[in-house]
Amino acid sequence: MPRKPSKKAQPPKLPKGEAEQVRIRREIGHDFALKEDRFGRQRLTPGTAEARRVYEVSNGGYTSTGGIVRLRNVDPLVGITSLSRQQREAGQRFRDDFERAAREGLQPQSWSERVDGGRVGGGIPDRVLSAGRAHAQAAAVLAHWEVAEVVRRICLEGQSVKAIAERTGDGRDVVVKLLKIGLDLLTVHYGIMGRKAG
Repeated sequence: MPRKPSKKAQPPKLPKGEAEQVRIRREIGHDFALKEDRFGRQRLTPGTAEARRVYEVSNGGYTSTGGIVRLRNVDPLVGITSLSRQQREAGQRFRDDFERAAREGLQPQSWSERVDGGRVGGGIPDRVLSAGRAHAQAAAVLAHWEVAEVVRRICLEGQSVKAIAERTGDGRDVVVKLLKIGLDLLTVHYGIMGRKAG
């Protein structure tokens, strides 16, 4: 009996939308964010800010037919033009506190070390405690859960006002108002409020 030809291993399917994002980037010359995978396909470099950006093309999705490319995922603190300089600065400080706390985190320690920090230099480093404390104090200032939720989603997760408005059913103006209230609270917390522009 003749043997059936063995099927060549098929590469896994690209995640939804990635092929289109790769195509758009190649068409407009933004292929610096692409790399080849082991199957020879061009892919977005995972874990990079460039890979998280979303390119949208009008006119049926092709630049060759005169479509206009819009870049989404612009930092909302920059993209919301009605924010004051102080509000932007407060949002960035809040983001920095969060990232510092997350980056420092609790590092795994050797099993041979005592949990109570009985050796010299043991226990949780001060910088880790300080980073976590700074973020917790800033988050506590936001008080109302709706305000805190909007500030967290926009400043820390980089979600757009449009996405939040669609998810909650609120108007964009309501989302922006909640964000501004939260950022104003943070400007007071960080001592930015009332500072003259330098």
